[in-house]
Amino acid sequence: MNKSPILVILIGLIAFAVFLCTHTVKEFEQALVLEFGEAKRVENPWGAEADAGLKFKLPYERVVTLDRRNLEVDLKPVELVASDQERLVVDAFVRYRIMDGVKFYEALQTEQGAQLQLQSIMDSTLRDVLGRVDSPSIIAGRRSQLMAEIQQVSNNVVKDKGFGIQIIDVRIKRADLPRENTDNVLERMVTQRTLEAQRIRSEGKERALEITSTADKTATIIKAEAQQQAEIIRGQGDQERNNIYAAAYNKDPEFFAFARSMEAYEKGLGQGTTYVLSPDSDFLGYLDNQQGRR
Repeated sequence: MNKSPILVILIGLIAFAVFLCTHTVKEFEQALVLEFGEAKRVENPWGAEADAGLKFKLPYERVVTLDRRNLEVDLKPVELVASDQERLVVDAFVRYRIMDGVKFYEALQTEQGAQLQLQSIMDSTLRDVLGRVDSPSIIAGRRSQLMAEIQQVSNNVVKDKGFGIQIIDVRIKRADLPRENTDNVLERMVTQRTLEAQRIRSEGKERALEITSTADKTATIIKAEAQQQAEIIRGQGDQERNNIYAAAYNKDPEFFAFARSMEAYEKGLGQGTTYVLSPDSDFLGYLDNQQGRR
């Protein structure tokens, strides 16, 4: 009797049984085993020691493969209004990981389901958190702190909903003004800067007038004080000169009169000078008489 066909059938049945009762889990995967549609266990789950490889299951059990790596959802742009009433279009993305495969499957089923739910959650969270700050803080000022707050709030939401995931990162790729508002905003910015420049110029002119007035007042005071000091010194000099003249006159009145007449001649009788005097004038007395008296 030829046993070859029976052997082939037997091997085929064994191979089919092995196919039905085994499955392979890769290192970057976690396998959710379902029994009649109900989640029973997760093999190679996140948070436990890696246990990838060949796994066994009952023939009626079904395996759903879930990712063990960090997953990313590129969110649709969200239009929101900041606290300064500035409209912004925020483009962000979120990274998450599947922490509990059973809860994930029961709540979200697939990664596409998770993406839809995260889009809704992040839309609400972005509007709530970013709507409490002004647009400069969103664009540049406090972006890292805001992202940390958004991550914390969204993690609380997915935890309360029992999604079995953890949000590990939220990032804003772009925060811009809506296209239709750009020209108006730019015009308003130019107007604000122009008003600010005018205010600074006005304050500068006012300050310049104050400085100029103070300088003029100080200069006037200095000149007056200098003039006063000069008059005092001049008066003291005149007094000293008169004292010297008086002392000289008291020593020798005749010589003093002679010396004073010589000084007058030197100053008054220059070349081409003409005087009209009476014949008995004392001014030229020393020219007619060396005694100087008539």
